[in-house]
Amino acid sequence: MEKVLITDYGFKNIDQEKKIITEAGFELIAAQCKTPEDVLTYGAEAAALLVQWAPVTASVIDGLKKCRLIVRYGIGVDNLDLEAAQKKGIVVCNVPDYCIAEVADHTVSLALALARQLTETHKRTVSGEWKIIPPDVALPFYEMKFATIGFGRIAREVLKRATSFRFKKMAYDPFVGKDDMESLSVEKSNFDEIIETADIISLHLPLTQQTHHIINEDVLNRMKKGAILVNTSRGGLIDTEALASRLASGALFAGLDVYEKEPLPVEHPLIRSKNVILTSHTAWYSERSVPTLQRMAAEELVRGISGSTVKNRVV
Repeated sequence: MEKVLITDYGFKNIDQEKKIITEAGFELIAAQCKTPEDVLTYGAEAAALLVQWAPVTASVIDGLKKCRLIVRYGIGVDNLDLEAAQKKGIVVCNVPDYCIAEVADHTVSLALALARQLTETHKRTVSGEWKIIPPDVALPFYEMKFATIGFGRIAREVLKRATSFRFKKMAYDPFVGKDDMESLSVEKSNFDEIIETADIISLHLPLTQQTHHIINEDVLNRMKKGAILVNTSRGGLIDTEALASRLASGALFAGLDVYEKEPLPVEHPLIRSKNVILTSHTAWYSERSVPTLQRMAAEELVRGISGSTVKNRVV
């Protein structure tokens, strides 16, 4: 009987996975691997891995003797060495469609709270300062440009929600055509135009060598004064040290759910920044998203290891 290893998990239980995988005829092993060495200790003989946060490095890939499939619990695959897996012929899949509504809702919530300056007004009010205008310039939503960098599933849901508030909608994605965007009443724009003219910029990109620090000091300096930057995608898309410096100048607002290093270090300058809302990688979560993720990941694993067509192949 072939073995499947769940390398690690942070769920209350893995009852769904156990039922789906064992009923398909595989032996399930569950561990809480923290290091590459842990993964190899438990998974060297496994035919497939189901991974949450455990590091599946090139050395791990090299040491896997029977593995032909790796499935990631979630969207990002930053903890998996995709190049090494591809070279060894191991299929890698993710689960990109389990929390689209939750992330879109969280993204728009951050943007709206910042646009209406709710947190800064709250701080001022509870400190005893009463004013009937917000702390900074506040434009009406119908005059503001809401832009996404990226136009995938979550970005589209974000812009659909923005429609209700009458924002002018823009998007940049070199892989999506003008007609596709216009079908959702979204203006196809280039990167520089969005950076220099948008009032709200929401990031929806994978983290790759090309997108790492796509929002850097130069880009931040070109954003219009008072612009709002939202990131519920990947922390490494932003040079957070540069962002903290720009926030300190009062030039920008930011809503962040993801960071270059997580947990966000308590000494990081973002912690002391004004005009920022920081959440702790919670955009994905709802009482429904967790069991949905577990079920979808297990089902994808069974499809892949059984030789059926997988739904979400990364490499």
